[in-house]
Amino acid sequence: MLGSLIFVAGLALSALAVIGLSFFISSLWEREERATRFAALQGALMLALLLGFFLLVRAGFFTTGAGFVVLIGGLAAGAVAAFLLLRRTSANPRALDGARGLVVGEVERWDEREIVFARNQFLQPGSEQYREFYDAHPEWEAPDAKRRERGGPIGAIGSIDSPHEAPNRAALMASGLLAMQLATPDKVRLQPRGPSLDLSPEEATERVKGYARHVGADLVGVAEIDPRWTYSHRGMARPLAGEEWGQEIEVGHRYAIVFAQEMSRDMIGPAPHTSSTVESMHRYADGAVIANQVAGYVANLGYAATANHLSRYDLLMVPLAVDAGLGAMGRLGYLMTREFGPRQRLSAVTTDLPLLPDEPVDIGVDYFCRICRKCAVCCPSQSIPEGDPEEVNGSLRWKLNETTCFDYWGKVGTDCNVCMRVCPWSHARTLPHRMIVWMVARNRAAGRLFSTLDDVFYGKRPRPKEPPAWAGFGR
Repeated sequence: MLGSLIFVAGLALSALAVIGLSFFISSLWEREERATRFAALQGALMLALLLGFFLLVRAGFFTTGAGFVVLIGGLAAGAVAAFLLLRRTSANPRALDGARGLVVGEVERWDEREIVFARNQFLQPGSEQYREFYDAHPEWEAPDAKRRERGGPIGAIGSIDSPHEAPNRAALMASGLLAMQLATPDKVRLQPRGPSLDLSPEEATERVKGYARHVGADLVGVAEIDPRWTYSHRGMARPLAGEEWGQEIEVGHRYAIVFAQEMSRDMIGPAPHTSSTVESMHRYADGAVIANQVAGYVANLGYAATANHLSRYDLLMVPLAVDAGLGAMGRLGYLMTREFGPRQRLSAVTTDLPLLPDEPVDIGVDYFCRICRKCAVCCPSQSIPEGDPEEVNGSLRWKLNETTCFDYWGKVGTDCNVCMRVCPWSHARTLPHRMIVWMVARNRAAGRLFSTLDDVFYGKRPRPKEPPAWAGFGR
């Protein structure tokens, strides 16, 4: 019996040493200097414990009464810790019910005319639309006027990189161009091209998801559309798409195929510098290409399809993605996925092709975000609330202060992305981080532990990283 206990203890200590070593290697690969130092200390401690254990075994310490008590006590403590961190705690019923699980009151469909980008681009001072809109929303007129004077919500693009912003501004403008060009009627709203193929929902879902991944989607899910997450009126009206400002939006489709595109850690790491916005626009453009191709694929199967991407949305992407089983909404307002945390951009295709909807998932985000608050602490404009979710338009969520957030955008000339950069879920999915995400998704105690350890290893206010050389800004 003593031999078996010694073997189990040695195996456990060896496993901890391997985990410590793997985290050290991971931190080196991620170029995280602070985490590498702490991982080296952790690994050295684990190796020292392992070496000390084997020296005590050779010395016969565990055959004594005191040694036996130490052995049993250590194994018991390890077993309790493993049980507390690895057991499956109760699932979050709200998360398993998708976006509708957050509904606590009457939800009114969001009006696209009210979003900042629509107000900036499509309300011309002196026009009848302008007067009617600001008569209904006088609180927005002065802040919007200031944004227009700066050139829009982002202001002078890339100004934070001054005096070397011109090359990065060029990359940003180039990255967003394609999505705009894919907003024409022949590429967005497609009618069936030929008779409908008689596909079962199972086969259609498998084929559509497979095609989406083939043309570049990193994550794909299917949702049955909840009308509450569709816009009520068009605000981002594209004349080339035959749209008028203020027209009612009717999706008319039952299903949505939702895509997520991973955003590069190397490009997000320097946020709020311009490389992060270059990456945003690049992934939005990827989403536009994927959405248009999938819409075309569905139309060629004989079913109507509409592409939703940066240049035109009929629906709110985050609740749609939650219902499609891709992840959950985080404190920072982005979709949080098991694979990439908040580091992705979303697009979708709506259709009447019969499909099998995916089930919403509980990945532990709601509890983790309640205790973490790192995005709120690090937000340069203090626009992310540090408290609990509150009811906003009938749903529980963390309400971003859009005014202060966009004011900061205008100061730095980018879409900031600091919250995305500092989020503990944004780490690369190396083996140690995959283990952590798996544990957090299962266990609340693990969420609290790793939220604290993230502050220790990466700092409470992680510093921006250096951008790739081609996206540098000459500090």
